[in-house]
Amino acid sequence: MDNKPITFQFISEPSDVNYGGNVHGGSVMKWIDQAGYACASTWSSSYSVTVYVGGIRFYQPIRIGDIVKVEANVIYTGSSSMHISINVFARNLKSKNFEKKTHCIIVFVAVDDRGKKIQVPRWIPETEEEKRQERYAIRLMELRRQIEDEMKPFL
Repeated sequence: MDNKPITFQFISEPSDVNYGGNVHGGSVMKWIDQAGYACASTWSSSYSVTVYVGGIRFYQPIRIGDIVKVEANVIYTGSSSMHISINVFARNLKSKNFEKKTHCIIVFVAVDDRGKKIQVPRWIPETEEEKRQERYAIRLMELRRQIEDEMKPFL
């Protein structure tokens, strides 16, 4: 299957503003989830649900009126899960170059009409960059398992 990134582009709006005058982090998280969903549902040809959002890293603020670009692509698949890498870029209208503003990984699971997990097509990395991304996703899965073990409630 083709793994071209899903890309959204739009202008950040005054309704996205936080108290500091920049785009609110919640708005960015909404865009991340929307692009991730579009990528996961396109890959799986099925409704997909978010099961994990990890390590959202806000590098720089996005200003109101900036052109925003959100890119999402598959970097690992399990039997029903898809790890989606999301990068958020922005640029001033007067600039031609986008700057990376935010990054995270979201895990989606494909489900049928009854909400039961269904199998997804396997993603096979081909380029060195895709192989690096897959190794990154696997390392993050291992870290998540360790964190989950540490955070189990005491009985």
